[in-house]
Amino acid sequence: MDEQTAETQAPPLTRFDYVSFDVVGTLIDFEGAIKAGLDTIAKAAGIDLDGEAALSVYRAARYEPGALKFPDDLGRCYGRIAAEFGLPDTPEARQSMIDAVGEAQPFPDSTEALARLARRYKLIAMTNARRWAYEKYAAKLGEPFWAGFTTDETGTEKPDAAFFEQVFAHVAATGGSKDRILHTAQSQYHDISISRALGMTNCWIQRRHAQKGYGGTIEPAEFTRPDYHFHSLADLADAVDRAFAD
Repeated sequence: MDEQTAETQAPPLTRFDYVSFDVVGTLIDFEGAIKAGLDTIAKAAGIDLDGEAALSVYRAARYEPGALKFPDDLGRCYGRIAAEFGLPDTPEARQSMIDAVGEAQPFPDSTEALARLARRYKLIAMTNARRWAYEKYAAKLGEPFWAGFTTDETGTEKPDAAFFEQVFAHVAATGGSKDRILHTAQSQYHDISISRALGMTNCWIQRRHAQKGYGGTIEPAEFTRPDYHFHSLADLADAVDRAFAD
């Protein structure tokens, strides 16, 4: 798959001063944490659970009115999953899912790739996770971020443009500009479409390239062709290294 989408005329990777990131799903493997947490509960209950099917129920639950902030909402979402697959729905099981996703691990390439990217750019975290979870994730990733924005500070969630506008304002206040930011994410729904609408250059990290469907991420109304397209963060870091070496 091409590094750069031919239909767009994206600026070269050497042009950017900042790379902004979706965190959950791009850098942190929240789907793996959900499936592992559910598997522990299911095995204790003697139930054979299809993790991908459970992710579909989770995804649908995230659309529902009254959804809470991530990852606190995992308790409520677990209730929907439990009802669908016959798992025990107890306060302890619900809390165990919140804890499991709060302790979700980085993808194998995330920490090393971020360290390389941080040598070239200021890195900005933009996450719909709450601050308490973001701090855990940032620590696991080696604290690579120049700035971090969570739903607790912004008062909103992506794909709300207001989330992005707060990041733009911070960058502008420190002497930068929106057109020098490369927005990098795996979620078409939360990030790629809205970043295009806001005039940003974007990079799609297609973490689920070897799997069907959208997993635990909300499906977009339509696909947005990204400016840059990679299967992993390491692929982006490699492309950046080559660009700066030229």
